[in-house]
Amino acid sequence: MNKSVIFKWLFLDFKFLNDKLTEYTFLSVRVLTGLIMLFAHGIGKMMNFSNIAPNFPDPFGFLGSSLSLALVVGSEVFGSILLALGLLTRWSSFSLLFTMLVAAFIVHLHDPFKDKELAVLYALIFLFFTIKGGGKYSLDYMLKKKL
Repeated sequence: MNKSVIFKWLFLDFKFLNDKLTEYTFLSVRVLTGLIMLFAHGIGKMMNFSNIAPNFPDPFGFLGSSLSLALVVGSEVFGSILLALGLLTRWSSFSLLFTMLVAAFIVHLHDPFKDKELAVLYALIFLFFTIKGGGKYSLDYMLKKKL
């Protein structure tokens, strides 16, 4: 076997796959993260809004519990749907990033790291899509090409 082939396999340097593999990876991470956020967090808060609202934290101290919850639900439901579709990806990712940063570093500031770990991991993913956008297989990309 050629040394360069061994080197490529050893360091997983598959240049010939990078473009398609990278774009399919972006697509799958974007769609799955959006759907997981939607169904694991957003829908539950939306369906139980009236039960959750009275005890929901107001992290800034002036919005009130109901408005704070409404903003979180808007981000976790509508932002997640937009993220999964790849429509307005940077805006939806930014709203989700902001929501996760507030949850991790304001609402759960004094909690142990294990209580904020999931929010931090989500925030990292949303930071990536805020910077990168939706990728080649997104509605943003299709609209950009047409306009």
